[in-house]
Amino acid sequence: MPKSLLVIGSGAIGIEFASFFGTMGSDVTVVEVLPQILPAEDAEIAALCRKALEKQGIKILTGAKVSAVDKQGGGLTAQIEDGKGQSQSLTVERAISAVGVVGNIEGIGLETLGLKTDRGTIVIDGYGRTNVPGIYAIGDVAGPPMLAHKAEHEGVICVEAIRGLNPPAMDKRLIPGCTYCQPQVASVGLTEAAAKTAGYDIRVGRFPFLGNGKAIALGEPEGLIKTIFDKQTGSLLGAHMVGAEVTELIGGYTVAMNLETTEEELMHTVFPHPTLSEMLKESVLDAYGRALNI
Repeated sequence: MPKSLLVIGSGAIGIEFASFFGTMGSDVTVVEVLPQILPAEDAEIAALCRKALEKQGIKILTGAKVSAVDKQGGGLTAQIEDGKGQSQSLTVERAISAVGVVGNIEGIGLETLGLKTDRGTIVIDGYGRTNVPGIYAIGDVAGPPMLAHKAEHEGVICVEAIRGLNPPAMDKRLIPGCTYCQPQVASVGLTEAAAKTAGYDIRVGRFPFLGNGKAIALGEPEGLIKTIFDKQTGSLLGAHMVGAEVTELIGGYTVAMNLETTEEELMHTVFPHPTLSEMLKESVLDAYGRALNI
């Protein structure tokens, strides 16, 4: 176990490694070139996660990049530059590069077959079909999100389509994302910023873990459930959360979005008490000014 560690990149993989090594006692520094950690997540949720990680002693530098690394004996020294042109040196035992995942498509003859690719991944339709008849692709080679459950579902859709079972095409808006750090982060659908950019008139609901009896009993009172609705139709556009076991809770909103559930149906669904799942309903109620426990 390294005494000190530099993590380059703060996507899900980078933050998971930072959280793990920090928990095990390493002195961890995270460097991210963008303004926020977990860039794919809702900004409010990412900020809360950052606050929790920094409280645990993890150092986080955003708007910064590693410009050079000099390996020395049993460690290395990294030059870190911020957006203002200022530089600092950081000496650590180990470094992890977590700046992105790419599909493994090189050297397997795709050019010979004339398969269409884009930014290092194979271009497919919603059924895994490429531009060459009879050739299919799923998983990381078929593009983001590069998640195991996305790859598995792509495989099912692909084979069912080949079999003629006419499955629904893959809808990437309905793929939940999970980051297994402490605290956990989970999301599905549009962020608040993305929903506004897409032109939606939105309602936003928030419910803190501190208002939930089960969270308090578990000793996990820090966290937030956030929901985003289309004000005109009541449809759930996205859900984002940070806190204990949110990677389990996100499935509830994923089901709701897949069924095209409206806010009214969610508000009149009975959730068991005392559970963390009650917060799913409370966040919806808050979006419409009807929260019960805050």
